[in-house]
Amino acid sequence: MKIAIMGKIHPDGLKIFEENNIDNFEINDFDENNLVQKLSDVDGIVIRTANLTSNILSNCKNLKIVSRHGVGFDNVDYNYLSNNNIKLAITATSNAVSVAEHVMTMILYLTKKIHLSNKLVKTGNFKKKSELPDFFELYKKKILILGFGRIGQELAKRCKGFEMDIIVYDPYVSNNLIIQKNCRPVEKDEGFKIADYISIHLPLDNNTKNLINYEEFSKFKKNLILINTARGGIINEKALIDALDNNKISSVGLDVFEKEPPIENHPLYEQENALLTPHNAALTLESRKRMSIEACENVYYFLKNDKKLIDKNIIS
Repeated sequence: MKIAIMGKIHPDGLKIFEENNIDNFEINDFDENNLVQKLSDVDGIVIRTANLTSNILSNCKNLKIVSRHGVGFDNVDYNYLSNNNIKLAITATSNAVSVAEHVMTMILYLTKKIHLSNKLVKTGNFKKKSELPDFFELYKKKILILGFGRIGQELAKRCKGFEMDIIVYDPYVSNNLIIQKNCRPVEKDEGFKIADYISIHLPLDNNTKNLINYEEFSKFKKNLILINTARGGIINEKALIDALDNNKISSVGLDVFEKEPPIENHPLYEQENALLTPHNAALTLESRKRMSIEACENVYYFLKNDKKLIDKNIIS
């Protein structure tokens, strides 16, 4: 048995292979020719953000499983895996808390305008606090959660602590489940019109690409704070910049971008009401450990036909 680790992961995960005498090696050169050569005889792959194309995969003659260090898998040719009976696994239980906390951090930062108060004190203008722009409470504000999987549900728990009014749109989750979680199901357009906050927790696919475009920004409240920690491309960035320039919404928090890393001198960099982070919402130390362990366990347990395998982690 031979396992490739594409990209550095926390060593706690690698212990699973080492303690069971499983041959494993790390790859950090993601040139296609190098990958074709190095992956030709592996039984399993643990992958972070590098791309696994059909051309690379077609040369992996022994491959039985690809385990994603995370929950998104748009960097892997899913169709090829599915058509060739190669399993795809994710770390579904590892990063929900980390991402939900990141969303709350963005919400609080943008709502309270903490950076402006901090700057006021540090520049010796303590007494000018009355000149600060208005900032607000989360209490009783409406938050629309788009996508109610594990991360959306963890976010809802935290919003309850602030006594927010939690509304949810997810066509793949039953209204009964949403209600059981003390949230209120809404249709997407209704939610867009009444939300004070929107947090996105959807995959990027043909149905969600440009889900929020020019037309949607015209429906939002002007005080809206929009958060995306899911995937770039769900929000059309040109439409977003237009909305910020023309005060169609209050502010935005982005952990993901249409192109990563974003282009140099991206127009969003000039937006004072845009809070940007480098796709690291899931990368707390605790989450990195959990994802590393779970990604490696997926491979080991699957190849060993072990009953400890978490079935819901297997996508195909």
